[in-house]
Amino acid sequence: MPLRGRRPDKSLRARAVALHFECPSDSALSELTRETAAILTALRERDENTFAHCDRTCALCVETGRTLGLCSQDLGVLGWAAELHDIGKIGIPDSVLFKPGRLDDDELSLMRTHARLGHDILASIPGANIPFVATVVLHHHEAIDGGGYPEGLRGDDIPLMARVLSIVDSYDAIATARPYHACRSHVQVMRVLHEQQGRKYDPHILAAFGKMIETSPYRATG
Repeated sequence: MPLRGRRPDKSLRARAVALHFECPSDSALSELTRETAAILTALRERDENTFAHCDRTCALCVETGRTLGLCSQDLGVLGWAAELHDIGKIGIPDSVLFKPGRLDDDELSLMRTHARLGHDILASIPGANIPFVATVVLHHHEAIDGGGYPEGLRGDDIPLMARVLSIVDSYDAIATARPYHACRSHVQVMRVLHEQQGRKYDPHILAAFGKMIETSPYRATG
């Protein structure tokens, strides 16, 4: 079931590239359109819900990045990382990816490998700025208190854009129906996020996100 609220009005891959065109001196990120087309098509064919989640996450990351005052090049990196953050799920077995219920410990450990798998897929693509995108993908499940994965980074050791992506990814995931929970209202989602600020989420970024999301077309209802 999609996020309640307006869906993106065009491909967010195109939006990320358009943002990057504000920095015409460097075409490295725009090359991702060609380099990742087949990968994104494969993800869409295998799991349309994850593909749609990545589009919505990209849109909200770009809006949050603008609120934080990121430059256009950083917005391009953030947008692409958000669009591609779950690409590693291509390597997760169907029995885990599509399990109609909560994962057990072994399955959860396997699912958590998607961050590193995604990083490794992207790191194989040539381009000067691709490593920055891959690094954000690698660390988007880290937590401020060091309790995240895959490397247990904490605080400012977590890349800024990964901290942004962590919040936005969680917002959309919680607001959207999953096999193990119903979709939740905007108020309910924000309550969950605020309960975890300072532990999982960066309080400064969460505050900026909270202001932005109130007027965003991608805000969940309720």
